[in-house]
Amino acid sequence: MAQPLDGVLVLDFTRVLSGPYCTMQLADLGARVIKIEQPGRGDDTRAWGPPFVDGESAYFLSINRNKESLALDLKHAGAQRIVSALLDRADVLVENFRPGTMARFGLDYATVARRHPRLVYCSISGFGQTGPRRAEAGYDAMMQAEGGLMSITGAADGPPFRLGVAIADIATGLFAAQGVLAAIHARERTGCGQYVDVGMLDSVAALLTYQAASAFATGGTPSRMGNRHPSIAPYDTFSSADGEFVLSVGNDEQFRRLCDVLGRSALAAEARFSSNAARVSNYDALRPVLLDAFGRWRRDALLRALTDAGIPCGAVRSVSEALADPQLAARDMIVELPHATAGNVRVLGNPIKMSATPPHVTQAPPTLGQHTRSILRDDVGLNDQEIQSLFEAAAIHL
Repeated sequence: MAQPLDGVLVLDFTRVLSGPYCTMQLADLGARVIKIEQPGRGDDTRAWGPPFVDGESAYFLSINRNKESLALDLKHAGAQRIVSALLDRADVLVENFRPGTMARFGLDYATVARRHPRLVYCSISGFGQTGPRRAEAGYDAMMQAEGGLMSITGAADGPPFRLGVAIADIATGLFAAQGVLAAIHARERTGCGQYVDVGMLDSVAALLTYQAASAFATGGTPSRMGNRHPSIAPYDTFSSADGEFVLSVGNDEQFRRLCDVLGRSALAAEARFSSNAARVSNYDALRPVLLDAFGRWRRDALLRALTDAGIPCGAVRSVSEALADPQLAARDMIVELPHATAGNVRVLGNPIKMSATPPHVTQAPPTLGQHTRSILRDDVGLNDQEIQSLFEAAAIHL
């Protein structure tokens, strides 16, 4: 079945998370992605663990499916010819080195675009390519901290926390993929590629949404509130007799139905709880009343009753429990793929479902240099002797 990016070639000079997550999205959508890695060690995340799956990093496996691996030393003199030949075929280049690094290889946008004006070139970095902090390195935890996310994550009376996944990296990768797709679409009209510049700090700031709006509107600083919502109530984590769950009451009708389920119908008529604004203002009085009522229920029975009443709710589950949900299986969100050395490995599917040109998850993450020989032979045009010479010179890894 056709994919949206069939025929698009992406040269992937990225490593770790934000860049590989971007190029994985493009690969899922049908692009051919050639991941260019340093011989000997490859992407940094190949060494990140445990856990490992028969020597392969589980972290690396999570973000590099549907790609080919070309192990090439960009500092070697022979690399220029290889990269140049690939650029002649490429539609997109994605890199996430610190600003200025690609220029040292003669691969910065200004240089490359002169010969390849149709190329879409995407740079991902900590602070973007402009501004007073452009030269600084960026890592997920520091971006969650400096971007304000940690200040609003955690208990009100506790320390700030980062999210349990690298959300700054992942969001940046998604924004970068969105930018690349938009640039490819624009090229269909103009015939020209362009430069896509995505910074992690910008991406984290974009995630602040209504928290930023609150700061703009009030001049105040949003603070940690645990799991509650600053503008909706009750929207929080609660405990039943045997487990925690999340309740997301989004309007007054849902609150009335909640009170009916709990046998506390009179609550919804009280002036201090009758509207969302009133419940937010009086939440300290509302929460203990709800906790007392929830404590009389076993969680499964309570969630069934709430769901039947049309009240959004869900159990607080472990990662393993969440992955075992039959809903994810039905949506092809868990995919098993044959790996070159690790046997069958499980990876997450793509959440985008399309009726005519769906994303695909068909190829396991590559071993280091797994496709070096075929790329050099079929795409660059080197013969076996030339490939062997490059291998002996440590310019490539086979």
